[in-house]
Amino acid sequence: MTLCADSLAKIDREVAKYPADQKQSAVMSALRIAQQEKGWLASDTIQFVADYLGMPRIAAYEVATFYNMYDTQQRGKHKLVICTNLPCRVTWQQDVGEYLKKKLEINYGETTEDGKFTLIEGECMGACGDAPVMIVNNHRMCSFMTPEKIDQLLSELE
Repeated sequence: MTLCADSLAKIDREVAKYPADQKQSAVMSALRIAQQEKGWLASDTIQFVADYLGMPRIAAYEVATFYNMYDTQQRGKHKLVICTNLPCRVTWQQDVGEYLKKKLEINYGETTEDGKFTLIEGECMGACGDAPVMIVNNHRMCSFMTPEKIDQLLSELE
């Protein structure tokens, strides 16, 4: 298993930000880059990143499994991470996660039959003032979610 030259060049740019003996400090960026290329982080991808950075596999695996932005299993085309902390739950009378579970006919950690959407329960996203919030595909934060905004977002992602 290896990554393409473009991904390796991106990782090398991240590694260059740290002292030579601290390559492992770029592990979060390296895992993100690997996931962008591969779609998710299989065990052999995590092992490759760890080897590339000269760190134990378990250390890279701990990072990959701690943060919900990393996927250690295949997901749908669109990963919807719903904040389930208190401010996001009390801001709207109907829980965003419950609305999406009913709408998509799946539970947290599941993917729709067509492979388009995976629903993930997330921790605080640091945007309590914008509650309720969700993150789409690790890169797009959606704020002040309502049933109408959710329906519009799902239509857009179709």
